[in-house]
Formats: sequence, C-alpha cells, structure tokens
Amino acid sequence: MIRLGFLPPLCVLACLAAGSPAAAVPAGPATAPSVTPDDIRFRHDVLRPGTARQAGLLPEEIAALRGAAASYLEETPDHLGRPTYAGATVLAAHHGIVVAHFAVGDAVRYTAGATGIEELPDSQRVPARLDTLWDLASISKLFTTIVVLQQVEAGRVDLDAPVADSVPEFAAGGKQAVTVRHLLTHTSGLPAFAPFYSRYPTPQERLAAALATPVTAGTVPGRQYVYSDIGLIALGVLVERVTGKALDAAVRDGVTGPLGMRDTGYRPRAVERTAATEYQPYVGRGIVRGEVHDENAWSLGGIAGHAGVFSTAADLAVLCQSLLNGGVYRGKRILSAAMVRQALVNYNAGIVPASPDTARGLGFELAKHTYMDGMASPITFGHTGFTGTSVVIDPLDQSFLILLSNRVHPDRAWGTNTVARRALARTLANAHPVHAPAGGERPWRTDQRDSAAMSLTATLRREAGERARAQFFFWYDTEPTFDTASVESSADGVTWTPVPMTLHAGRTWFGSDGTVTGFGLRRWWRATAGLPAGTTRLRFVYRTDAASQGRGVLIDRLRVTEPGATLVDGRTVLAADGWKPTD
Repeated sequence: MIRLGFLPPLCVLACLAAGSPAAAVPAGPATAPSVTPDDIRFRHDVLRPGTARQAGLLPEEIAALRGAAASYLEETPDHLGRPTYAGATVLAAHHGIVVAHFAVGDAVRYTAGATGIEELPDSQRVPARLDTLWDLASISKLFTTIVVLQQVEAGRVDLDAPVADSVPEFAAGGKQAVTVRHLLTHTSGLPAFAPFYSRYPTPQERLAAALATPVTAGTVPGRQYVYSDIGLIALGVLVERVTGKALDAAVRDGVTGPLGMRDTGYRPRAVERTAATEYQPYVGRGIVRGEVHDENAWSLGGIAGHAGVFSTAADLAVLCQSLLNGGVYRGKRILSAAMVRQALVNYNAGIVPASPDTARGLGFELAKHTYMDGMASPITFGHTGFTGTSVVIDPLDQSFLILLSNRVHPDRAWGTNTVARRALARTLANAHPVHAPAGGERPWRTDQRDSAAMSLTATLRREAGERARAQFFFWYDTEPTFDTASVESSADGVTWTPVPMTLHAGRTWFGSDGTVTGFGLRRWWRATAGLPAGTTRLRFVYRTDAASQGRGVLIDRLRVTEPGATLVDGRTVLAADGWKPTD
C-alpha cells in the first residue's frame, strides 16, 4: 500500500495539476489508505423487524436472500448428487433493522437405517424453523473469547502473561511462554487438532491430555498461524480457573444472561427443537441430535472452550448487535467499547508467510473474503463453525449476516457450505447501494463473474498527443491481491499498457502504477492519469480469480482531454464486456 498522507486541499489540487510525483507511483498494484478499529462509529441500535427500504437497502437484493439460501437444498455444481445442507436459518440486519429472517429446508432429513444413511420421506422430516436450535460448532469460540476478554477487563487475566500462570499444567510440552494472546490469535504453535475422544477413556484424562499437548517442533509463539481447537480448550479451562465457575456458568453469567439470550447455551434441553448433524457410528452415536457434533467436545461432557454452544439465529443476532454497539445492548454491557476495538486489531499482520487465513483479532476472524465476500473489509469480523454455521459482522456498514445450517447432516464428507456462505454475503453486500458521486453522470459497474476479465473500453476521437489526460470517478472494492482493477491504454487495440494514475478523495490521495487491489474505503475517488502520446483507446479491466470477490468496480464521468480538444466525454460510446450502466 502506498499512502501519501493527508494534504491541504490546495496542495492536492496542485499536485494533481502537475501530475503524479514519481514517489506516488508504486511498483505494483496499489491499495487505498486502510481503515482500523479506531474508524468504527458504534451505534446503540435495538433489533426490530423492518423492510429493506426502511433500512436504506435495495429490496430486490434482500428478497433474493431466500432464493439464494434455498438453492443449496438441491444439487449444485460443487455438490453433485446431494444438497449443500439439509436446512438453514438466515438472519440479516442493518442499523438494527432485521430485513430478513427465514428458514429453509429441514432440521432433520436423514436417519440411520439398517444399511446406513437413509433419506426420510417428507412426512417424517422435521422442517427447519426460525426457532430451530443449531449446533454453532466453532462459533462457540466467540463465547469463550468474550468471557476471557471480560476477565482481562476485570484485571484477572493479562493478555501477554503465560497461560501457565493460571493453568500450571499447561506449561508441559514447551508451552511455558505461550500467552493468552497467542491462543486467541492461534499463533501459539499448538497443532490444530488431536482425537482425544478416541485416545483416552475418560473426560478427565482427555482434558489433561489436551492441556499437556506439546507445541509443534520448530514453532515459536507468535511467529506462525495454525488454527487450533486445542488452544481454545485451554482457554475454557483458564476461564474456569480464574472465575471459579464452570465454563457454561461463566458464559451464562457473562454473556447470554445479561443479553437475554434465553435459547443459547450448552447441552440443550429442548432436543425436539435441535437440528440433526452427523451420522457417527464410529463412536456409537448414530445420527447426532441434541448433543454437540464435535467429538472432542462431546467426550468432554458437551461443554468445552472450542465447541458446544447451541443457539437460534434470533439469539445470535443479539450478540452481533451488541458488538456493533460497542459491547452493549439495551443498556447491558458485556465488553467496553475500547475492548471491542482492541479485539478487532489484526495481530497477525506480521506473520510470514502471510495469507488471507492469518488475519485475526482476539478470537475473531478478520477480512475473510472466502465467506465474507463483499461484506469484507479490513475490520469486518466473524467466525465460521464446522457444522455449517457462520456470522459476518460489518462495522462500517453496521450490518450483519447469520447463517445457521447443518451441512454435516448426514455426512461431513459431503462437503462444506462455503459457496453458500459466500453467495449470501455477496447478496447482502449488493443490497447496499452505491450512489453516483457528486457531479457524476450514470456510473458503469462490473458484473460479479469469477475467473473473468471484464473490460470497459473508450475509443478516443483522435490519437492522443503528449499532453492528453484522463479524469474519472473511480470506486473499487476487490479481494486483495487476487482480484485487481486496472486502467490501460493502447495505440493499436492489441497491446495494452497500465496507465499510472493519482487518486484523491477529500484530503487523502495515493498513487498507482495503473492497477489497484483491495479495499477502496467504499468511497468515490477522483482519478487523474496522463496518457502516452499515440493512445487511441483507454480501457478499465476488472480481473477476478475463481472464487471470492469484493463489491466490484465502478467508473463514472470519464473524460479525456488535451489542450484545445476533448477526446472522450459523456457522448462517447463505450464498449462493455462484463460492465453495465447502473440504474
């Protein structure tokens, strides 16, 4: 990223008039100045039902959520011959207005027959409902995280103190220096998983083995990222040691009780309301229903730091809204606003090798385009669960999306529901309108095709001279690194060259070699670019990879001028491939 800083407006205009200075043009794709948790403006919304129009969203996109969710009840290209999930409950909200809340499919669709898994006839299935209790799987980690952060605020836990200070037996296996922060950011060096449920005969021995698990040889705390269930199991024990309460009681007293989340907790009593998960004959369970799916959590009694919580979409919405409110809901505070901001810092930014998976706050996943798609920003946060659950919370748009499903019913080998998560997130993101800039005309916007190169081309009225310049409004939001937006010129329509440009908005500006990628702050930028002499065509190209995207690219009010002549203006016919004018 190249950030040139904040300049007085006259200086910005002078720089633009003179052309982009050499220092402003980076060697590779540029990104706009980023956002941080300090940029979040917490609100104090209370959840209430409403329409898309009342929320300022596009009704057609909100209406499309149900169809998108239902489409995964049948065979899809990535799930040939079977559904992505048996059923799901979905909830979407913006500024506290719940614009979508519905259920599709079945909570129970399969049973264990004499020869294995059998599909139930329609009359025997249990439909998914708004009040279905879903196994949250690893979303349970967020409840553990919040209780840990509460202990930090109470002064009972130091994020940078060794876990062994509170749980002495955790020091075994080379973990003396592993801190609470390392476990929350998954940088401790612990392995991802171990089958304690099958290696040890009692819950006590399984828990002792989890705490004694050694770090992976060659790892250094804080230097590598490996998503680890074992680390969260340890944090659950830490909570119990410092609070003197069982983990379920600590979660009830610290989170679900104050927020009034009556349908949320471990070991649900209302089994008839729960969604079924997997057929697990290898541990003698049959089709699992009313008990936690995760074998380790089940073998620990159904309550563990990494899994075990069941909830409804409506209950989980209260937790999401409390976080968007800065840790408070209806006057009940579970975290301070400062702690919420602290939890959303990417503490893994220096991890090498870097990848989209490494971005982590304290317990929360950050900027995961794989399932957040167009809702992603550097501070969008959330989590997924192995059973098919996910929450995406966008603090910039003050929106969130909950998908609770049973994609492991009846067999985890049938595949993930990442494509469904992404499709729903993309639909909700697209419901947020992008209005034309002041002084704009009718913006052109890219389609959202994967594995594509989409171009919008202007043919100049005559060959550009040495002082030709292009000016336009530019809005972009792409998956960082993997999707790019480029401005290119050509003299013959065959060979294309990126055009260095300067972009500014308000008092912020940055330079690019002609290609940008990543989060463009969801704002319009004024772009200026000098064109090479001999240019006859100028084009904008959006290139995408095979999966995730941001919200795309928009262009408005393209002008190409040189002294005494206008070469492109609003009357120029643009050749569009994968672009269309907005309504």
